[in-house]
Amino acid sequence: MSNQRTFNSFSEFYPYYLEEHSDVICRRLHFVGSLLVFLVAVWAITSGKLAWLLTLPVIGYGFAWVGHFKFEKNRPATFKYPLYSLMGDWVMFRDMLIGRIRF
Repeated sequence: MSNQRTFNSFSEFYPYYLEEHSDVICRRLHFVGSLLVFLVAVWAITSGKLAWLLTLPVIGYGFAWVGHFKFEKNRPATFKYPLYSLMGDWVMFRDMLIGRIRF
């Protein structure tokens, strides 16, 4: 029997996502990973070095997973809810940029 929660929308999922990111260091690592993903993607596209796009999952998930396993002490939501978690990463990134979430 699975203990995976069911969400009918991203707006239902996002509060859960934030609960899974309560540790400030975990959130900071997510922020750094997301920022690097954005910067490397822009650089790869503008420079024509598209092979660098292959590094994006390693960069983004690498920082995030260190945050979860070392500081948050939980399993990343990506393992259970991959699409909503990816969306959550970017919404949380935006929320940190505009000061809605402390980091």
